Amino acid sequence: QVQLAESGGGLVQPGGSLRLSCAASGFTLDYYAIGWFRQAPGKEREGVSCIRSSDITTYYKDSVKGRFTISRDNAKNTVYLQMNSLKPEDTAVYYCAIATSGLQIGIHGLLAPKAYAYWGQGTQVTVSS
Repeated sequence: QVQLAESGGGLVQPGGSLRLSCAASGFTLDYYAIGWFRQAPGKEREGVSCIRSSDITTYYKDSVKGRFTISRDNAKNTVYLQMNSLKPEDTAVYYCAIATSGLQIGIHGLLAPKAYAYWGQGTQVTVSS
């Protein structure tokens, strides 16, 4: 059974940094991509960043480009999201998720929540002074 556990969230002032971690376990099949998503109160869940496993290409939502960096450590089965220059609008619950179907990715897109099958419980990130 695939399990994803996020950690590293918290309260940070604008301009500050946080590093989120997503520890994955229970893999018995290849995955297509692993990504980070977020959901703010009253808003839909949105894709923030992902890594495609075939070529390790990374993708980012426009509003986080240059500020967020996704990376992975295969030995630890962990994916990270380094978030710098945080803004109040980055406040949300952050989730990591795994996509196992290239077909779903092709239909919905690499940063579309619908394309992802396995989800963690999320970690709260609050950016406030």
